[in-house]
Amino acid sequence: MNKSELIEAIAASADLPKASASRALDAMVESITEALQGNDQVVLVGFGTFTVKDRAARIGRNPQTGEPIQIKAAKVPGFKAGKALKDAVN
Repeated sequence: MNKSELIEAIAASADLPKASASRALDAMVESITEALQGNDQVVLVGFGTFTVKDRAARIGRNPQTGEPIQIKAAKVPGFKAGKALKDAVN
């Protein structure tokens, strides 16, 4: 499912025009992004938790030359599925 299909599904489910569904989805994504930028977590009970994880610096290899390279530490977004989502998938 891509973004436009998701917007159509939201519009049909919530009985909204597609433009309103699109704005709602964009607002949700923007709000989650802003929370993660502020190092907060977003908990949607039954669906899952969005968090920011720290990835340590490490040594990697250049695939073309085999030379070791330094990969710097980074913050990466993470998602842990909630119980209801896990049960719905299984």
